[in-house]
Amino acid sequence: MNRSESKNSWLRWLTVIGSAVAISLAPIPSGISRESWILFAIFIATIIGSIVQPLKGSAMVLLGVVATILFGALPIEKALSGYADPVVWLVLAAFFISRAMIKTGLGKRIALLLVRTIGKKTLGLGYSLVFTDFLLASVIPSNAARNGGVILPIALGVSETYESKPDDGTAGKLGTFLMNLLYQSDVIICATFLTGQASNVIIAKLAKENSGIELTYGGWFLAAIVPSIFSLVFVPQMIYRFFPPEIKETPNAAKFASRELEKLGRTSLPEKILLMIFFAVVFLWATKDYLHHLDTTTVAFLGVAVLLITRVLEWKDLVNESGAWDVFIWYGGLVMMAKTLSESGLPKLFAESTSGLTSGMSWTFALAFLALVYFYAHYAFASITAHVLAMYVPFLVVTVVVGAPASLTVLLLAYFSNLSAGLTHYGTTPAPIYFGTGYVKQKTWWTIGAIASFLNILIWSSVGLVWWKILGRW
Repeated sequence: MNRSESKNSWLRWLTVIGSAVAISLAPIPSGISRESWILFAIFIATIIGSIVQPLKGSAMVLLGVVATILFGALPIEKALSGYADPVVWLVLAAFFISRAMIKTGLGKRIALLLVRTIGKKTLGLGYSLVFTDFLLASVIPSNAARNGGVILPIALGVSETYESKPDDGTAGKLGTFLMNLLYQSDVIICATFLTGQASNVIIAKLAKENSGIELTYGGWFLAAIVPSIFSLVFVPQMIYRFFPPEIKETPNAAKFASRELEKLGRTSLPEKILLMIFFAVVFLWATKDYLHHLDTTTVAFLGVAVLLITRVLEWKDLVNESGAWDVFIWYGGLVMMAKTLSESGLPKLFAESTSGLTSGMSWTFALAFLALVYFYAHYAFASITAHVLAMYVPFLVVTVVVGAPASLTVLLLAYFSNLSAGLTHYGTTPAPIYFGTGYVKQKTWWTIGAIASFLNILIWSSVGLVWWKILGRW
């Protein structure tokens, strides 16, 4: 580490520690215990640490868990209770299934088949990869694995086939368009499924604990699918019209896909087994409480168990899946802190202290105002998880207090948590992956992100509200 990097690291640590000290020394509000206030200080410091990152996010959470024990905020049994939560294990199991998707090559085969079928025009090429992301998101909560491991390599391969490269003035031929299209579509897909990205299961948990509203796999998807389809039509069309690729016809993309499929060979037995498990898991998730009462996490682990028994996955694949264990450490600690804080009375206190901001407003205007603040606050976050844990519960409580229907508020904030990630080149994990290719300049990325945000907000707060009314959600 050079001198400049060392200085930056110390500044980041000072930011984290300073925030914790400042909060812990502030006057404790009436009705809040000293232990809850210390936990709040550690929680805020952990969120700030996840943003400025003197260490990796999961390491910061682990330090936060240790701090809750060390400073007497929680007994060790309570501090570690998050790692026993079924939500955390659900995410872990789904990551293991995503490992099988990449290991067997099934995800790549699906993408290539779609490219070969509808990829002869540039927009069709983009949609073939978007549809791949859509299918995979129905069971794989790692948007990084879907995009970085399956979709991006194909997009790069096709771009290079058309001699569109990021560093020689040819990026605008095809690559820039694809990177923008795929990322903006991904955040919409993240909002479509409970498994769209890993933080959604935490959103569902926070919603149930703080409003009593349960967001099941099928319920989340049913409420999202109609506005999602509108967004997936209009946002790509906006990008194609106002930020068009130079190449409009891509017959070579189909040829590229055919060549890659030849290299993959015939569909292997592990791919066939995984495909059956894929559909079985989605079916069981979607029919929970209708055809059976198997817990969602149980279904996911049944899928993993079959993958192990059939040797599609080896035990070493699970052990070496560092991303899964990274998320496990991260979510287990954050789930515990968020749940404990929800029980402390702090969200209610926040709602009472900020109710003046919406004083005199009808609940419709109050909901619109708070939802917009919540959406554009994502400019300050480099993670959907950090955004959700810092703001979801307080904004949910405040909005319900002013009279907004709890079910409507839960849905709107849940979907906005995902859609807002399209604003920046650091909004969620695939953002730096796509931005890092060098095809898109930051100004263009942020411009498209802002325009897409207007479209998404308009669609989900109009089409979405009408659809949710039809479903009886408010």
